[in-house]
Amino acid sequence: MKKIILAITIFWLSAFVNQNNATVDNSYQAGEWFKFRIHYGIFNASYATLEVKDENLNGKSVFHVVGHGETTGFASLFFKVDDNYESYFDKKTGQPYKFIRKIDEGGHTKDLEINFDYSAKKATLLDHKHDTQKKFDINNSVQDLISAFYYLRNNIDRTKLSEGDEFVSDMLFDDDGIFKFKLKFLGKETLSTKFGKVRCLKFRPYVQSGRIFKEEESLTLWVSDDDNKMPMRVKADILVGSIKADLDAYKGLKHQFKIQMD
Repeated sequence: MKKIILAITIFWLSAFVNQNNATVDNSYQAGEWFKFRIHYGIFNASYATLEVKDENLNGKSVFHVVGHGETTGFASLFFKVDDNYESYFDKKTGQPYKFIRKIDEGGHTKDLEINFDYSAKKATLLDHKHDTQKKFDINNSVQDLISAFYYLRNNIDRTKLSEGDEFVSDMLFDDDGIFKFKLKFLGKETLSTKFGKVRCLKFRPYVQSGRIFKEEESLTLWVSDDDNKMPMRVKADILVGSIKADLDAYKGLKHQFKIQMD
């Protein structure tokens, strides 16, 4: 069950495009909220939420996104998960300033905080559980686990995507250091969802095989092909089964959510 939340965080991680400092009008706003229903085989295993807030961090007006995932019902009897992720990032550039990862997965816990300093080109990772710290070299385009997803929504140009396009970028979200990640655009597909038929952009993140996933191409994700570019579904084959996460509820969208009519 521990792998379920990790697969969802890999879904957030997969949000990479070629990066630059220019941004378009935001695809989201403060008050936006998503809820995902996560299925493990035939079981409804857990839920995850993402919420965008306005906040002030060290004198800067930033977006503060809070992600939370936990097992529920029958699944929680076998493996209890309570994961919290937070990111504070610049409203104009999307650069993360602070990232928090606080998790409890069946008794396996982490309590990490990362602070990004772009003038020094360093990121400081504080491990509150072990009272240690590490420093990493960074560039201006580095992202954390959550800020990357919102960067994608602002910077992907839906009109210029071609099937087979690949994007590579860097991420820092754990004490393992900078993670190189690749994302491939597979094309467009219409999904049947609880809200109706939704036209989507389909992606294939390339993940590390053997630790969680069966092979490099075990993960597929869909985001809505509209101005929101909201996450609709993620599917993954993992070593002990398969996972599917679907958008279950939403509120506070900045743009109209387009649903196809039969």
